[in-house]
Amino acid sequence: MDTPYYIVYEDRLRRNLNLIARVARDSGAKIIMAFKANALWRTFPIFEEYGICSTASSLNEMQLANEELGCRAHTYCPAYTPQTIDRFLAGSSHITFNSVAQFERFKPRVDAYNAAHPGQEPVSCGLRINPMCSVVETDIYNPCSPGSRFGVTADALLAMPSGLEGFHFHALCEGTSSDLATVLEAVERQFGRFLPRLRWINMGGGHHITREGYDVDHLVALLRDFSQRHPNLQVILEPGSAFCWQTGDLEASVVDVVENCGVRTAIVDVSFACHMPDCLEMPYKPRIIQALDTVDPSKPTYRIGGNSCMSGDYVGDWSFDHELQPGERLTFEDMNHYTTVKTNMFNGIQHPALVLERTDGARIVMREFTYQDYKNRMN
Repeated sequence: MDTPYYIVYEDRLRRNLNLIARVARDSGAKIIMAFKANALWRTFPIFEEYGICSTASSLNEMQLANEELGCRAHTYCPAYTPQTIDRFLAGSSHITFNSVAQFERFKPRVDAYNAAHPGQEPVSCGLRINPMCSVVETDIYNPCSPGSRFGVTADALLAMPSGLEGFHFHALCEGTSSDLATVLEAVERQFGRFLPRLRWINMGGGHHITREGYDVDHLVALLRDFSQRHPNLQVILEPGSAFCWQTGDLEASVVDVVENCGVRTAIVDVSFACHMPDCLEMPYKPRIIQALDTVDPSKPTYRIGGNSCMSGDYVGDWSFDHELQPGERLTFEDMNHYTTVKTNMFNGIQHPALVLERTDGARIVMREFTYQDYKNRMN
């Protein structure tokens, strides 16, 4: 089919889901999916086969969990409002507050909701804590950096407010099991006196379980040891990237090749700013399957430029074993997690279609985008 389009591979999704299911089984932890990394709901029937539920950080994410995964969400929002709290309660099994003040403000609403629904499992309240243990190198993704707006620090939590049943912390970003061990040590040292009074602890996201080289056995042992020390706590993990790591690509085509001051740029029919924004935010340089693994000045070398009018819509240089020509396909690897959820329609650029390749090789176009999608955003 014509480019551009994202393609997601069912067999790769199942590979990740099988590994995550094994970790959950062997460790006793409940592992749920964060929509902030993947909200491609037309693939959710695959996730449902593995009993996956989700976390949510907005009303839209929560509603998507209710409608497309058939579950009430584990919800965390930096700030609830009187206008949103009742809707959050109606669609959530767990609700985490970012501050003691927020919890105390809305606890009467929680109690009233639970009292009004006696046949339903009560909504369980938690508090986000911040161990101020930074193991994330990129500041934009570091929730434990000085001045962070996320969670309550140990020195500010003098007593446990009545009615709280859980703690939630999130301190990782594409982290290792050793990173989690470092953070857990800080959590137990700073907040350990409160743990016997709780029912659950949510260790947040950033666990890069499915990445090659991740020490899965160490993670399982770490979680089991923690549970032995705290048998009263249900352990919850909510990774995002791990579910969709290396499960999809972005197919593009070269449109033109231009040169300025000795720099040759291959302009493609996709945009880093619109279709691969994490490359600019993180930043990182994605792998292009058709390119050489390293830049080799002796080979044809190009800057790859997006097709928006933003000057900075490019990322790095790539070398190839031949001169690029208009019409050639380029495959940007690993463009599912944290990609499809962040796209935008800046410049009104054509949005890539969404394609699913089944395990038998059949391809299904899940969604194509038109002018009406662009226009209706402002309707």
